[in-house]
Amino acid sequence: MKELFTEIEINASSDKVWAILTDFESYPQWNPFVREIKGNVQVGKRIQAVLQPPNKKGLTFRPQIIKLVPRREFRWYGVLGFRGLFDGEHIFELHPSQAHKVRFVHREVFKGILVPLILKYVGSNTREGFEQMNRALKERCEKAE
Repeated sequence: MKELFTEIEINASSDKVWAILTDFESYPQWNPFVREIKGNVQVGKRIQAVLQPPNKKGLTFRPQIIKLVPRREFRWYGVLGFRGLFDGEHIFELHPSQAHKVRFVHREVFKGILVPLILKYVGSNTREGFEQMNRALKERCEKAE
């Protein structure tokens, strides 16, 4: 198991951060990493997501929504090929610390026999993609606040 973990403080309410984070139609306008999310965003349903780490081609896959707690948490689970090769649980968490301040946690837990090999080649780009998205979300939320 391997985890990529990033976080950023956003000077905005959790309602505002959640509204922007879950406005999937606007992702192409501001989100440099998760370029697109389409589908029925409900627990148990599959969505289509397009991720584009820096300096890499976009990757389209169909993860399953496993947790959705308004203004707090959004998770999906995806697999490469079949379960056990390279599985990832992608997690967005909002941790309000004050009325207009949120710690946004963006992480992914990877499992499977190919994790060490694949992350050796894409881990740093993926981490940079998380951080780019975090900064873009912060900028969008703070402008809108």
